[in-house]
Amino acid sequence: MKVEQTCKIISKEWLNEYAVDLGLEVGKLVRETWKGPGQFVHIKCGGGLLLRRPISVCSCMEDHPEDLLRIVFEVRGQGTKWLSEREADDQLDIMGLLGNGFSIDQKKRYLLVGGGIGVPPLYGCAQFTGGKSTAILGFRAKDRVMMAEELIGACRSVLLCTDDGSLGEQCFVDALLRRELERDRGYDGVLACGPRGMLKGVAHVAEEFDIPCQVSMEERMGCGVGACLVCACDMADGTRKHVCKDGPVFDAKEVDWDA
Repeated sequence: MKVEQTCKIISKEWLNEYAVDLGLEVGKLVRETWKGPGQFVHIKCGGGLLLRRPISVCSCMEDHPEDLLRIVFEVRGQGTKWLSEREADDQLDIMGLLGNGFSIDQKKRYLLVGGGIGVPPLYGCAQFTGGKSTAILGFRAKDRVMMAEELIGACRSVLLCTDDGSLGEQCFVDALLRRELERDRGYDGVLACGPRGMLKGVAHVAEEFDIPCQVSMEERMGCGVGACLVCACDMADGTRKHVCKDGPVFDAKEVDWDA
């Protein structure tokens, strides 16, 4: 179902030099379109920019009279720069909630693996599993870290790494994932969000340990509802699927990581 509406910004915070946290009032959007953690919204960013910008949902909740939605994004181009310049009480044109989120059993325990801007969507997963999950978070450097303290509060434990070693261990998330699975084989699955190279490494480790793995794919999007081919993703069986409509979350074994 395509849902487009005007929403009001009710809060704004810069989490670091690059990342912005917006709280939104979104009418009945959560009540009408929520499927699970990992969905996204498609936001119109300025009148002169043709394409909307897909932003993953950090967390959301049903409320009255307006549902509440939280998004966290990094400034990477003209559209997100425009979005970062909005302030409380400004209005945004939003489509959502779109896509399919992670398939999660609230009674089970997961490893939540995030890289960079792939970290915020995992907060909703942590909340949904009631503090039973463990998060593995990777960033370029200390000045890029976001939401670590919140995830520490929402998870059983949090493991941190940075590319340059300025915070946590100096390694990539797949190394920490392998170590944690060697230590504890009792996890029910891996939920991962981040750049494609990171997801490929995570998928290979999960396959090595024979543990189910779901990945949230990052692709450029046009329409956000599957009408165009901008976000087509190659699957292992030779087919192509739309990240916006069929994803953004896929079983890691579905994806052709060598395409």
